[in-house]
Amino acid sequence: MIPIIVTGAAGRMGKTILAQASLAPAAGKKEFKLVGATEHSGSKAVGEDAGLIAGIGSLGVAIASSLEEVCKAKGAGGKDRPVIIDFSEATATLDNVKTGAAYGCPMVIGTTGLSADHQTVIRNTVRKIPVVLSPNMSVGVNTLFKLVADAAKVLGNGYDLEILEAHHRLKKDAPSGTAVRIAEILAEATGRRYPQDINFHRQGVIGERQPREIGMQVIRGGDIVGEHTVFYCGIGERLEIRHTATSRATFADGALRAALWVSGRKPGLYDMGDVLGL
Repeated sequence: MIPIIVTGAAGRMGKTILAQASLAPAAGKKEFKLVGATEHSGSKAVGEDAGLIAGIGSLGVAIASSLEEVCKAKGAGGKDRPVIIDFSEATATLDNVKTGAAYGCPMVIGTTGLSADHQTVIRNTVRKIPVVLSPNMSVGVNTLFKLVADAAKVLGNGYDLEILEAHHRLKKDAPSGTAVRIAEILAEATGRRYPQDINFHRQGVIGERQPREIGMQVIRGGDIVGEHTVFYCGIGERLEIRHTATSRATFADGALRAALWVSGRKPGLYDMGDVLGL
């Protein structure tokens, strides 16, 4: 059984991870044991039972305001180091990575909106611990990552590339981390550069489309869980590769799959492609 600590436990993803982790897999065998949960110090959830906050019944684990507090209490530097699953926000994630490294805890990071500087800090930290970092933990999306690269290589330069992503009205970062990763993959597959060759904005008389550009468009509204479509627009035909998420459970299940995989790995930076063997 893998011990886990869930940060941002009162958030949308935190609650979903707690719920999915509490489900018994086939044959009634539970694979995860919640040993800690955290929220920011100003959250009303601090001190409350994590299971009750998630609406799944008491788990006997109170939400703490400090990851370090949890790690100290659980002796996280010992043999059975818990895996920290982090879906918080960029600044908090950096603090959590430093704490995880200090206590030798593997991590799964699904936080989006991480800048290049944030990722540099994470890369420097993974010399001490194994970390799975992905803007999207969905198995389907990570399959899409491979498909969009393969399609771009097969189709060649005769097709214009466009990305459309849609999320709920409460999402704070744009474009999504998944859309950014798709753009990076397309740029790598076609010899272009990110973000130099990405067109994030079109308005007014902008002239003809530039041959090297990759278009990126964003929709925010309602309760859209997540949609990503890649368009390969040729002369006389168009190919579309699309992923639609209908529940956050798919992201939580992917994160838990990553937690199982990363436990006991050597220090280093991994992604969901490593977890899935893609």
